[in-house]
Amino acid sequence: MRFAVTRACGGGGGRARVGALYIGGCTTAPIETPSLLISTRKGLPTFVSRDHLATLPTPDSLLLHVSPLHFLDCPSSKTISNIGGLHQMLGLHEHFFVAAPRDSLESLPESEGTNKLGASFETPCGRRLIKPSAYVEKIASLKPNLWASMADEVPAWVSEKRNKTSVDRTLRWLDECLALDPAGGKTMLGVVVGGSNIEERKHCAIEVATRNVPGFWIGGFGLGENVEERSALLNAVTDNLPEEKVRFISGLSLPEEVLQGVASGIDLFDSTYIYHLTLGGFALIFPFKILDHNNLDFQLDDTVGDRTKINLRATIYRKDITPIVANCSCFTCQNHTRAYINHLLNVHEMLAHILLEIHNTHHYLGFFRAMREAIKGGKFDLFRHRFIESRRIHLTSAVLCS
Repeated sequence: MRFAVTRACGGGGGRARVGALYIGGCTTAPIETPSLLISTRKGLPTFVSRDHLATLPTPDSLLLHVSPLHFLDCPSSKTISNIGGLHQMLGLHEHFFVAAPRDSLESLPESEGTNKLGASFETPCGRRLIKPSAYVEKIASLKPNLWASMADEVPAWVSEKRNKTSVDRTLRWLDECLALDPAGGKTMLGVVVGGSNIEERKHCAIEVATRNVPGFWIGGFGLGENVEERSALLNAVTDNLPEEKVRFISGLSLPEEVLQGVASGIDLFDSTYIYHLTLGGFALIFPFKILDHNNLDFQLDDTVGDRTKINLRATIYRKDITPIVANCSCFTCQNHTRAYINHLLNVHEMLAHILLEIHNTHHYLGFFRAMREAIKGGKFDLFRHRFIESRRIHLTSAVLCS
């Protein structure tokens, strides 16, 4: 793997930047960042099969996020290793796997159960304590393209003493993982934590930057931090990391949160937002080319939505024979209608979630593509302002009407 920053926005765009992620052995073009990591359950998206994964735009859809904790019970590390790792087991040889322990869906960090021996997680199989040695062994069997070292993630409300302890443990586990890794950390992401304390964030970032790692995973976000203070926390981290190395963050997946992260210089984001939307029966509808509109109040079908998404369970879509989004090129919009998906949702057919996840993933990848174009054109700040302002105008109108 090789990463290079190709364009920095600067000026009003803050630290926003466009980068290129070169995947070794991949025959496609480099993957541009900021980009979306498609969240998976044991290597594949929750509702999208391997065949339908191929219908998503490439090379954007080649980035997959996998949690090693999903493989704690089965198959065993030995079995996965004998098969040849994730790429061979899933038949996804062209895809780029990034492994990080937290997935915000099933493997949630549990700070109270974590101790000096290892990190604790709440999983479907109960609370599990993972030691660095077991974690590196699992990583060695999975053979991901990039993987994050273990971290002691804590929520924003812990004491200063507990927060400092989490930073010390994370740095110690990083050194242990480096020592245990047969590749010497060539594919390892160093983890930056520090909770809601700016000084601890700076300290951790500075220390991790001294290690010989190709990139960084920024942890501890999405755990109760103050939204108004988040930008300062993000900047405290990115200001102290090398510009030429890739940065991945978990816990920021809403469009507004992604824009905030991009403004601070983050390159990769997880897609748990898509999973939650799909599970609830929602479809993304917001436009990408907002820079082409002089008027922020352009019309959208948002009768049952919030200008970003619509609820396809609603009876208003029972006879709606239009696609989810007009002119959308995804498999779902090219072949099915809102009425059909409404029917599938209301009779509890799994096909509804399959079609919704295909559309939502395709749509969100388009959102990231539009962000990259805005950065290249030096208009990211305007893009961010117009997107947030259009949402604010709509929500204010909705409150007044109610």
